[in-house]
Amino acid sequence: MEGLMRGSDEQTGALFSYQSPESLVPRDHPLRAIRLVVNAALERLSEPFSKLYSPYGRASIAPEKLLRALLVQAFFGIRSERQLMEQVRYNMLFRWFIGLSMDAPIWDVTVFTKNRDRLLEGDIAREFLLAILADPQVKPLLSSEHFSVDGTLIAAWASMKSFQPKDSSGSPPGPGRNGERDFRGEKRSNQTHESTTDPDARLYRKADGQPAKLAYLGHVLMENRNGLIVDAELTKATGWAERAAAEAMIEDAAPAGRVTLGADKAYDVAAHVARLRALGVTPHVAQNATNRRSAIDRRTTRHPGYALSQTIRKRIEEPFGWIKEAGGFRQTKHRGQERVGWMFTLRAAAYNLIRLPKLFATT
Repeated sequence: MEGLMRGSDEQTGALFSYQSPESLVPRDHPLRAIRLVVNAALERLSEPFSKLYSPYGRASIAPEKLLRALLVQAFFGIRSERQLMEQVRYNMLFRWFIGLSMDAPIWDVTVFTKNRDRLLEGDIAREFLLAILADPQVKPLLSSEHFSVDGTLIAAWASMKSFQPKDSSGSPPGPGRNGERDFRGEKRSNQTHESTTDPDARLYRKADGQPAKLAYLGHVLMENRNGLIVDAELTKATGWAERAAAEAMIEDAAPAGRVTLGADKAYDVAAHVARLRALGVTPHVAQNATNRRSAIDRRTTRHPGYALSQTIRKRIEEPFGWIKEAGGFRQTKHRGQERVGWMFTLRAAAYNLIRLPKLFATT
């Protein structure tokens, strides 16, 4: 048997490297296909970006790099922007995707956050989602006739201790950084109380038997061919928000009507069903016949397409699952409806992007 000489454990950190991040990423890495779509979408947003910045003054972080960095945060479930900056410092895959060279300095997290907030002004997250859907490779994957809608609870970045009476009559928490607060016997509602930490958050119970929590509602509209998100919206958590968001999103996605919209029993409300029909939308809503008459009758249920929509609409739990688990958005780390909604929509776009490599491979 041929002998082997023991290798040296000599440290070589002082040596120069002439490799680029591009050379370190495997040719078949799924992020390569995603980056092509992202770059094409960002190119379509060049004009909206220009409107957000002055032609004079100090150069900011390029909005293209900023958005790619936020996508990295969503793809890999990085908890905070501070942790994102730390990982970009040493992760060559992240640097390559964002468009940073090996020796490019990393942004200060405060500067990064201020530049990110500038993109709120132009509703760039939604524009980015639409720019992805407009890609010539993506458009053939989308259905223009059959859709599904649903909403999910997004926990707010606010504790129940912050839910105080609006007239400031509540007793403060006990001493200490996290002092105790006794809520026993106290009636609390959104009419009389609000969070001192995030006033846009609402006390909401998703279903009977579940605890009420400070939250928002995130809504997505999914096309039924491949289960891609075609619109996303975040609202305050109210009992009617899901239906109002569904009507707004389907009207934007199919202004001419003549489409179907699948949904669960929460959408089986006579006024909502009537509104959808007035928009030219066939409501493929699950029947809720508990103690009342359903607004969906044989005119709808007798068609085979109704049963098919009821099967496919359940796939909408897949993007919700990814956004909340892999995307780290079960509880937002931001405050205010505008900022939380922006981040929710960006994660909806990220969900579409992680689906695309496999969908491209099968077409």
